[in-house]
Amino acid sequence: MTQYLDFEKPLAEIEGKAEELRALARANEEMDIAAEAAALDTKAAKLLDELYDDLTPWRKCQVARHPERPHCKDYVKSLFTEFTPLAGDRNFADDLAVIGGLARFNDQPVMVIGHEKGSDTKSRIERNFGMARPEGYRKAVRLMEMAGRFGLPVITLIDTAGAYPGKGAEERGQSEAIARSTEMCLKIGVPLVSVIIGEGGSGGAVAFATANRVAMLEHSVYSVISPEGCASILWKDAEKMREAAEALRLTAQDLHKLGVCDHIIEEPKGGAHRDPSATVELVRGAIAEMLKDLDGKDAAALIMDRRQKFLDIGSKGLAA
Repeated sequence: MTQYLDFEKPLAEIEGKAEELRALARANEEMDIAAEAAALDTKAAKLLDELYDDLTPWRKCQVARHPERPHCKDYVKSLFTEFTPLAGDRNFADDLAVIGGLARFNDQPVMVIGHEKGSDTKSRIERNFGMARPEGYRKAVRLMEMAGRFGLPVITLIDTAGAYPGKGAEERGQSEAIARSTEMCLKIGVPLVSVIIGEGGSGGAVAFATANRVAMLEHSVYSVISPEGCASILWKDAEKMREAAEALRLTAQDLHKLGVCDHIIEEPKGGAHRDPSATVELVRGAIAEMLKDLDGKDAAALIMDRRQKFLDIGSKGLAA
């Protein structure tokens, strides 16, 4: 059963009525409700278009966090073949919030790294809701170093509310681990492409997304802080998250204008969760295009390309 967001309640009522009619028809084969169900489907499709044609930044945050949205594991399973997970930071532990390993993308050997939030209560707790601890970032550094040593392109999939801020994480050097991961992104001499598939929160996202090319799904978000956190700091009121979301300019569309995001990947109408298979294929195309764009560049050119990208951020939007 589809989980509806707050602003989708009118849509839930219409689709619910259509499903009730079909259930009655299945129970009583003599009933002919095809026309009524079709009319409700048409009404629902029109309403869905209206709702998603002009989403506010806050509503985009809600869509980006939708529990049925495809997660990192779904993309890894569908996009890559011969995936071999690599665990641990060789120092403290393995962080299940970070998935990483060797794989093939369109038959090309690559290294894939991403945040995994989990899909049910048990897995969300195991994965710490996608909020990585220091060992997760150190695992990523280890895998990126390996990719650089063997000349493998790195593909990162970003979906995190941010790095875990717990006491243990801070004691083990959370900020240093994030900085080392960001540094490694900047200095490896292989193509590095990133896709924001849901939330891109704070330094926890930047540590994986300091890439040559960054793509964002149409309804994903990428920001230095969550709208709720921003509202708590600026207005001392987390309920002002709608105003904060507007001010943060965290949507793919805003970030594309500023040069933070290079590509916006269109989502099926109603969001990625309404058609995960189609979304995965759209992401496949975007990754292939970004890797093709970097093909043939040597290590020095890739490093300079990445450096220049981040030096130029903001100038595009300011010039406009």
